[in-house]
Amino acid sequence: MSPETLAVAALITACTYLIFGLTGFGSTVLALPLLAHLVPLKFAVPMLLLLDFLAGILLISRVRRGVRVDELGRLFPFMLAGIVLGLTLLIRLPEAPLLAVLGLFLVAYAGYGMTRRAGPPRLSRAWSAPIGLAAGVLGALFGTGGVLTALYIGARLDDKEELRATAAAAVLLNTSLRIVLYGATGLLTQDGLLTSALVLLPSVLVGLFLGNRLHASVPTGLVVRLIYAVVAIAGASLLLRVFALV
Repeated sequence: MSPETLAVAALITACTYLIFGLTGFGSTVLALPLLAHLVPLKFAVPMLLLLDFLAGILLISRVRRGVRVDELGRLFPFMLAGIVLGLTLLIRLPEAPLLAVLGLFLVAYAGYGMTRRAGPPRLSRAWSAPIGLAAGVLGALFGTGGVLTALYIGARLDDKEELRATAAAAVLLNTSLRIVLYGATGLLTQDGLLTSALVLLPSVLVGLFLGNRLHASVPTGLVVRLIYAVVAIAGASLLLRVFALV
């Protein structure tokens, strides 16, 4: 990436990882559609994967006592199957349809969040299968599986600290599995990928630091509404970009 592109990318990652520090999720679902305007999707996804992995380790080191291992264990096998399927699609499909799917997913996700009035419905354990599978597919394709696992965990847990810790642990589990599979397929060895991730790492650390400091004082509801608004704008911008290319 050029110095100008890296500067814009650093601003994006600082803001989005501030959100991650506040909530335990939301970094990639915000960062990816913005970075996709700067670099190819198949470059942005593995780069954010490395940053998510490091951010997840740092956050878990602070909140690990709140992690609900039982909920993660139910998601794990289905998430693994979904990652394998999503990675296959990422390698084989051209970028334009992938961007269109990502844009549609983001707009639908934001629309659901902004129109929902009641709290999250209570979900049974059986939902771990379809949600884990879908989170794996979306995680491998776009790194956005964390939003689904956060919705599932939010519908299973009431404690704010357990929710943040378990959502962050689910992101770390997803990224750990993807690092192994991405490494095996060569997606992590693209020219400039590791260098770009290292250059952006300080902005990630700044965002995480600020998010952790603000976690206790900023209302979660305000943060979530902000996430939905940015996601809607980012998704719509991707759809406009795809239509302009057709």
